[in-house]
Amino acid sequence: MLEYLTLIFKSIFVENMIFATFLGMCSYLAVSKKVSTAIGLGAAVVFVQTLTVPMNWLLNEYILKEGALRWLGEEYANYDLSFLTYILFIATVATMVQLVEIVVEKFSPSLYNSLGIFLPLIAVNCAILGGSLFMQSRAEVIHSFGLSVAYGVSSGLGWAIAILALAAIREKIRYSHVPAPLRGLGITFITTGLMAIGFMSFGGMLTGGSSKKEETKKETTVRQEVNTDKLANNTKDLSNDFSK
Repeated sequence: MLEYLTLIFKSIFVENMIFATFLGMCSYLAVSKKVSTAIGLGAAVVFVQTLTVPMNWLLNEYILKEGALRWLGEEYANYDLSFLTYILFIATVATMVQLVEIVVEKFSPSLYNSLGIFLPLIAVNCAILGGSLFMQSRAEVIHSFGLSVAYGVSSGLGWAIAILALAAIREKIRYSHVPAPLRGLGITFITTGLMAIGFMSFGGMLTGGSSKKEETKKETTVRQEVNTDKLANNTKDLSNDFSK
């Protein structure tokens, strides 16, 4: 359970898609003018990430990586189809985005019209593909289907929280006095940078304790080495005195 909680916390706050890696900035900046549209796009991203990351994990584990086809027989054990990673991952993302577009158009035409071109553009949103690629590169951490589901949900949720927070701030800024040179994208970039700095502080909640332990271990090791050297020098001095 701790493994899941750590992964979820890191994906939402410490390794946020927007504030840590700046993925999906195009739709993040364009659709964050209103909270209502930000909620709709954020929910769509969470849905797509929740489905695509586990599906791509299965593709990677049982088809793409070296030795993944062993389940077909020993004669396929040496096959490596990792060169198809981008093609299959993007195909999975595009399929899920089409499903989301159909559902949104059917049940919420107003949201579909407000999102406009940015809803189908989720298929080329680098945050969606980045989630699957990060999952693949962190195979030691995301080593089970359950962890891939947790990472898909939390990474999408982190992106949704980021765009929702910016949309709420931009609605307030609209009624504020902003200097003319900073109006529009200028103040938006500044706000995003400040939010990213704020999210960086969450990293200390996971690394602070471990770093202190490592420093304590290093200090103990150094002291032991110093004491060993002193003992060795004292032994040499005693042996020299006795020889004289």
